[in-house]
Amino acid sequence: MPNPVLNDKFFANENVLDESPMTINGTINKTLLLFAILLISAGYTFSLVFSGYIDHAQMLTTGGAIVGFVLALIICFSRNKNLFKFLTPLYALAEGCFVGGISAFFEATWTGIILQAVICTFAVILTMLALYRTGVIRATEKFKSVVFTATTSIVAIYLIQFIASFFGRSIPQIFTASPIGIGFSAIVILIAATNLIIDFDIIEKYAENMQPKDYEWYGGFALMLTIVWLYIEMLQLLAKLSSRD
Repeated sequence: MPNPVLNDKFFANENVLDESPMTINGTINKTLLLFAILLISAGYTFSLVFSGYIDHAQMLTTGGAIVGFVLALIICFSRNKNLFKFLTPLYALAEGCFVGGISAFFEATWTGIILQAVICTFAVILTMLALYRTGVIRATEKFKSVVFTATTSIVAIYLIQFIASFFGRSIPQIFTASPIGIGFSAIVILIAATNLIIDFDIIEKYAENMQPKDYEWYGGFALMLTIVWLYIEMLQLLAKLSSRD
């Protein structure tokens, strides 16, 4: 599966017995709650930057990234569905600190970039949802395989870049404002957008199969993970474009 958070094997051994089943509306509600938590913590970290508390903001941004990464791994590989309702809000809180700090530093350099990124992100989400609901794009096995391969490749590139940064090195061109760099960001945004199709499909499929209700938290987590990735990539693309002006 393109999004490792949601996959067929994860749900394979689950059965709904004496509890309410997962629903699409319930997943939407959980997703909105998680984003509310994310926005609150993001707003706080963002305000610290523009209030002059740069050190505190950097600490929350770095801490949020580390804690969020650890929690994401635990949520992804945990098979205890009872943990989801506790861990996913904590993840949203940590991720909000990271997103708020990153957004503030981008905004401090390129005024107005956050609003542009938010508008573009929502436009992509609504477009992909419309394409999915109308059946223009279907999450076939071939589609999933292609998106999985593309997503894995992007992860590998970022991992190589992360390791290279410790040696003062960088992958040439793709992280700059050059045409190659802009093209790379556009491709990554496209890949992130196609992951939304997979998220929509899996959530709908397992709601129909009446999986346990706690998986609504898991579905919300998966959507938030993809949307935050899409937003961050949108920020980077807009920053590259602004740097060329």
